[in-house]
Amino acid sequence: MRRGRDIILIVLLLSIIGVSIFAPFIVPFDPNEAVLVNANQPPDNIHWFGTDKMGRDVFSRVIYGARTSLASTAILVTVVFVVGGTLGIIAGYVGGKTDAIIMRISDMMVSFPGMALAIAMAGMLGPSIINAIIAIAMVTWTKYARLSRSLVLKIRNMDYIKAARLCGSSHLKIMIVHLIPAVLPTLIITVVTDMGGMMLELAGFSFLGLGANASSIEWGYMLNEGRYAMMAYPWLMLAPGGAIFITVMMFNFLGDGLRDRLDPKWRR
Repeated sequence: MRRGRDIILIVLLLSIIGVSIFAPFIVPFDPNEAVLVNANQPPDNIHWFGTDKMGRDVFSRVIYGARTSLASTAILVTVVFVVGGTLGIIAGYVGGKTDAIIMRISDMMVSFPGMALAIAMAGMLGPSIINAIIAIAMVTWTKYARLSRSLVLKIRNMDYIKAARLCGSSHLKIMIVHLIPAVLPTLIITVVTDMGGMMLELAGFSFLGLGANASSIEWGYMLNEGRYAMMAYPWLMLAPGGAIFITVMMFNFLGDGLRDRLDPKWRR
């Protein structure tokens, strides 16, 4: 049953990614083409999700918005995964002053409310999707650094690590051959589970005007555009909001499935 559910989730996610990649061949209208005479039309058989205040087709904008939302989430996840995981492995394996410096920086970052600090950073950097990614990454990497460090501390003094040192293996080789494979499953489970939350954070920044702007099409910014008349024209928020909800839920379920398969504790 779980295997079938996981396969369905993977197929659905791949379908969303495929739709975003081939968006130019799928959308029925140019997402940036304004036809003012068609402004704020409700959903019908021509405009499936209706039109916005400028007469642009909302369905086409939702499809194109998947590109920005998924790409920005993938970049954010990759940054925090690589930076946090690498720093945590180095801190746990090297120890000493290196460990103290990395962990004190981590302590300093987590001493502030995460989202409040990220919003302040994004405000100082200026509104753009890249600056939103940088701001969120700066307050999120600490989680992966602490997690990977704790996993490395459990195994760095095991016999096979000592044997590798006695055989003349370099520290870099030990980290690549022995430590990274040991911490990778847990980090993968964590990052897949967190992808939905990171997508929500990026959408929230765009909704607040700190992320994507009018020059790009993004689900969070579409929510910002639709909030001015959400009671009169609810489809302006329901369409991008539904896209965010469905994608985030699929990431969360997929993370649970990976945890069941890769985490020995949960398998038992």
